[in-house]
Amino acid sequence: MKALIKYHSYKREEVHDIFSPETRFVPQGGPWGQSGIVKVPDRDGDYVFFVTFGQSQADHSFDEYITENGILTWQSQPSQTLSERRIRQFIRHDHISNNIYLFLRTERRTKEYTYLGRLAYVDHDLERQNPVYFKWQILDWDIPWHVLQNVNLNLTPNIDLGSAVQVVRETDVETAPPRRVNRKKGKSTRDFRGRFVDYAENEKDNRDLGLAGEMFILECEMKYLREIGREDLASKIVHIPEKEGDGVGYDIRSFELTGEPKYIEVKTTSGGANTPFMISANELAFSKANPNRYHVYRVFEFDFSTKLGRFYKIKGDLSEHFTLLPALYSASRFFTEEE
Repeated sequence: MKALIKYHSYKREEVHDIFSPETRFVPQGGPWGQSGIVKVPDRDGDYVFFVTFGQSQADHSFDEYITENGILTWQSQPSQTLSERRIRQFIRHDHISNNIYLFLRTERRTKEYTYLGRLAYVDHDLERQNPVYFKWQILDWDIPWHVLQNVNLNLTPNIDLGSAVQVVRETDVETAPPRRVNRKKGKSTRDFRGRFVDYAENEKDNRDLGLAGEMFILECEMKYLREIGREDLASKIVHIPEKEGDGVGYDIRSFELTGEPKYIEVKTTSGGANTPFMISANELAFSKANPNRYHVYRVFEFDFSTKLGRFYKIKGDLSEHFTLLPALYSASRFFTEEE
């Protein structure tokens, strides 16, 4: 039996054997043999998408594509509407706790699909149904050139009408925090066609990016204190991971103008201001214990080549300013005296 490996090719039966080995595969029949959307058994919210670009069904021709940044524009089955239970489940999809696996081919006569990775919900079109139009981010998007050639996949240039990266100027790097919105509401057809979201999960393992963001804020903080004549405080700023390692709950110990300590956690992505990011249990707990001194410096649109970006600041308990979704749990088995 084949293992699931990103960018490897699989026949439908091989995909079936990975996700549902206890059941019988029926060629050209049953969900695994012919359906484009297949639910993974015993895993509520987990699905496999079999996608064939350029196909037609009934009177509908599917207009599906992938952008250079890994945004998949995808359509449901023509019979599906916005009110259907499965569609509502896709709209509520949380890629942290559930998985949608994308298998793609560009020609119908090809029997094999290429596994491109897991999907994260970006948006859906509020105005069109039968089928319903979705945008998904392909997580950890780093497809090699030779795979594009083997799949015969032509990527579409990025279309981003609302969040184009601005030229960074040293005097214009701090911004106001973005307004909190419910991104699950969907978009009109016009806005849907132009939306792009870059997920922080694509970068969460990139320690170089995180460290570069921390050093960027460290320099900004030192520069600010020096410019207002507080060299005494600037000289005492500490980059915590360098001195104590990770896990303290913040990255930089700086100072308020009063000399009181200021705890700064730096969150860096190359994506826009609304890119989701990861928060650890230590960081959350420390912010709750020190709400008057805890600050998140949210660095976005960070250019690794210039080591510059833009940022906004949030002060206080993280749970009061951000929507937090559980990603991991710490499990222990406790025994009672009766056991």
